[in-house]
Amino acid sequence: MATTRSAHTVWEGDLLKGSGTVTFDSSGIGDQPVSWPSRAEQANGKTSPEELIAAAHSSCFSMALSHGLSGAGTPPTKLVTSADVTFQPGEGITGIHLIVEGTVPGLDEQGFQAAAEDAKKNCPVSQALSGTTITLTAKLS
Repeated sequence: MATTRSAHTVWEGDLLKGSGTVTFDSSGIGDQPVSWPSRAEQANGKTSPEELIAAAHSSCFSMALSHGLSGAGTPPTKLVTSADVTFQPGEGITGIHLIVEGTVPGLDEQGFQAAAEDAKKNCPVSQALSGTTITLTAKLS
């Protein structure tokens, strides 16, 4: 069964001086302010498309890695994943770096690296972002 999740943004003004609000419609978790300075300079308490992509990617990757590890008979006790999305004004998103540290009883470092690489390649968000370079650092805790 397919699912659809929705969000919307209301933007007022031009790119450089305007601002907007992103509303998470499906979850109802609230509204987040966005602006060009929060995207291209300092966040200053506002989000950006890149931060939203980082949240989506880190959670999707964690789910994919957990699923792969469990399917191989070595379910993780804990996975801590971060995603750093780099944005260069005038160029766009220039790369994503995933960092994962896992507690996986019964698995060695080589097995964890292989599982993490597979999750990086096959998680739906990685596949959707395949036009960007995605790198990975993975280690066991």
